[in-house]
Amino acid sequence: MENHTSDYRTLSSLKNALLALKCFTMEEPEKGITEIAQSLGLSKSTVHRVMTTLAEEGFVLRDEHTHRYRLGLSVLSLGGIIMSNLEIYREGQHLLEEFVNRFDETVHLAVLENYSTVYVSKLECKHPIKISTHLGGKNPLHCTSSGKAILASQKEEMIDEVIRRGLEKRTRSTITDPHQLKVALSEIRKAGYAISRSELREGVHSVAVPVRDYTRQVIGAVTVVGPAERFTEEKMKSFARTLESMGKEISSRLGYYERRR
Repeated sequence: MENHTSDYRTLSSLKNALLALKCFTMEEPEKGITEIAQSLGLSKSTVHRVMTTLAEEGFVLRDEHTHRYRLGLSVLSLGGIIMSNLEIYREGQHLLEEFVNRFDETVHLAVLENYSTVYVSKLECKHPIKISTHLGGKNPLHCTSSGKAILASQKEEMIDEVIRRGLEKRTRSTITDPHQLKVALSEIRKAGYAISRSELREGVHSVAVPVRDYTRQVIGAVTVVGPAERFTEEKMKSFARTLESMGKEISSRLGYYERRR
């Protein structure tokens, strides 16, 4: 009985530590004990113990003046290990570099994680207008080009689950009607690429194509993102043609091959 209690406490502490790490975001890179405690619904004494342990292992850093915490380099080193072993990253990185050199627009690699897309690579353009995206950033499936490119090839059950979870309205252009979303996904399947016109953020357009692995499943997407004033319809179609070629090459490197009809 004592061993079971000890195991439970250990697992509970581990869960609290992981949840504490996930509290930090690009918008809130620093947090104090009180903020973390309120966010997790834990006592300040529990959070203090958790953060002290994380600090000892280098997963968080404590500012001696403000007493606030931020993520430490141990998290970065783990992220590096993930990226170096993520096959889609290894096979796609040089193609992203070629795209940026050719078009001077910001391009990403995104993968599917649960019911979101996650950026695993980003190469920025040299234009002064920067797009607010970051590695590890999660975005909805229904209002991003990468998300729609991925979702269009998923089973009907998953599409229905995305709809059931709610099509959050991010801008006035966001698709929030289930029927409209399904029609859009059908058009994406036919076209081979997806476009988002200010659906996640006002004034930001993007184009994406799916990436498949050796099981023939769509596991990610290549996407180019930029301001609406530069992303004209003609330009986005041009991007789509190049992205399609990139998506096929990455898919091929991941073991995918097209069956003959």
